[in-house]
Amino acid sequence: MKRRNFLKNTGTATAGLISVPLLGACEKKKAVNTITNSIETIRPIVICTWDFMNASAKAWEVLQKGGNALDAVEQGVMVEEADVNNQTVGVGGRPDRDGNVTLDACIMDKDGNCGAVLCLENIAHPISVARKVMEDTPHVMLTGTGAEQFAYEQGFEKTNLLTEQSKKEWLEWKKTSRYEPIINIENHDTIGMLAIDKNGDISGACTTSGMAYKMAGRVGDSPIIGAGLFVDNEVGGATATGVGEEVVRTVGSFLIVELMRQGKSPQEACEEGVKRIIGKNSDHTDFQIGFIAINKKGETGGYCIQPGFTYRTYSQAGHKNNPSDSYINS
Repeated sequence: MKRRNFLKNTGTATAGLISVPLLGACEKKKAVNTITNSIETIRPIVICTWDFMNASAKAWEVLQKGGNALDAVEQGVMVEEADVNNQTVGVGGRPDRDGNVTLDACIMDKDGNCGAVLCLENIAHPISVARKVMEDTPHVMLTGTGAEQFAYEQGFEKTNLLTEQSKKEWLEWKKTSRYEPIINIENHDTIGMLAIDKNGDISGACTTSGMAYKMAGRVGDSPIIGAGLFVDNEVGGATATGVGEEVVRTVGSFLIVELMRQGKSPQEACEEGVKRIIGKNSDHTDFQIGFIAINKKGETGGYCIQPGFTYRTYSQAGHKNNPSDSYINS
């Protein structure tokens, strides 16, 4: 199904959670919840925004083999960065209004280390460059030509990111656009991914080509730690999708993790995060925004508002709010 139609229902509005646990067969671990001092059973799990089943399956493959959450989220989102048919992430992403494909990404590990790249051109896997920024530099963010040069120094190859399909659509858009970016086009289905590994450690990743036909240099929430992604290994993690400007204004992912620290479930926290954004917009009918979250116990949540749609949850089998038709890859 199309990503914009991934959730249709008449009740609550919830963001699509693609969850890939190997139920009944994965190794369980015991861990102490540092917030409640209780003993929790840890089961590896990965969730991501939208219906990116190949990405979540790849991440689960890493976890199933005993890999850590950081490797899982990096390798998971790389699947979409390489998919030329996904015009919202990586190669084949829709360009800015001048015809240049610029990519944004960030990654965060269990220790609070993080790395990000902004407005990166000519590199197919910005998430991997972001990880290099985190691990091999004293910085958190690199932008533009500096980020691109760093990528080449790290051995990344130069790649033409603008496919013929995306170029054709951009040229057609220019005929009538007057260079105005269209907010509600199919252009911001960012992939954000969160994972817990067998040790109970959490990591997250987020990557996007941003809003289609944006002004040159525009950056949304996706590479901003605290906005598009935030992880606190004592509490949980959250990531966002939709119109980034709205997420940045509320430091959305950080807010959701803090709400979970205060005792809210991932679902409650995601709903509150969206409501905060709605509360700051008298007319929220012209944009889409959503969050997914996971806590230290492996509970998941998601909430999304999108004009003209209502939503159904896709989450971990066995979750107390789980519908019978959840997506499970086992």
